[in-house]
Amino acid sequence: MSRILVLYHSFYGHIEAMAKAVAEGAGQVRGAQVEIKRVPETVPDDVFRQAGGKAHQAAPVAQPAELADYDAIIFGTPTRFGNMSGQMRNFLDQTGALWMSGALVGKVGSVFCSSATQHGGQESTILTFIPTLLHHGMVVVGLPYSDQTQVGVDEVKGGSPYGASTIAGGQGERMPSLQELGMARYQGRHVANIASRLFG
Repeated sequence: MSRILVLYHSFYGHIEAMAKAVAEGAGQVRGAQVEIKRVPETVPDDVFRQAGGKAHQAAPVAQPAELADYDAIIFGTPTRFGNMSGQMRNFLDQTGALWMSGALVGKVGSVFCSSATQHGGQESTILTFIPTLLHHGMVVVGLPYSDQTQVGVDEVKGGSPYGASTIAGGQGERMPSLQELGMARYQGRHVANIASRLFG
């Protein structure tokens, strides 16, 4: 058995939708036990509502120490100026004790994301996320080109070898497409397969 955590921050619901698809893909791997959790929202409730934030979300809130309980962690974050969201950064900045003890060394880490526009920093968000995983000693897994969806030009869509992604639109009006959700499922399944080989 391998334990997989899908850990996300979602403001408008796009990453939440992708997280569910990632978990669905991971759950297709025999012996994988998959949980979905979210990082705490740090924006005050009134500001969150005024900004159009989607009132959450069924997933329970994670605590940093819990990460050590899993064999693989698949992180989902919106893009903020080409980086992960502040909420996700704040959560990861509380994992110093895990780093000190080496609790995440050898575990599998992977990232998916969203941005408002097609060139809004999806790749840079994942690439700037990866150093945190490497500092923890994690084995980084992306979205391989064996998922051919990401190479097609039949629609505007996210996805790269670094990880699944979605384009939300300037007002958050575009939810993940079927192809983007498919890439998320593929990534979840791919990570879970690797985790099962390492820990199953």
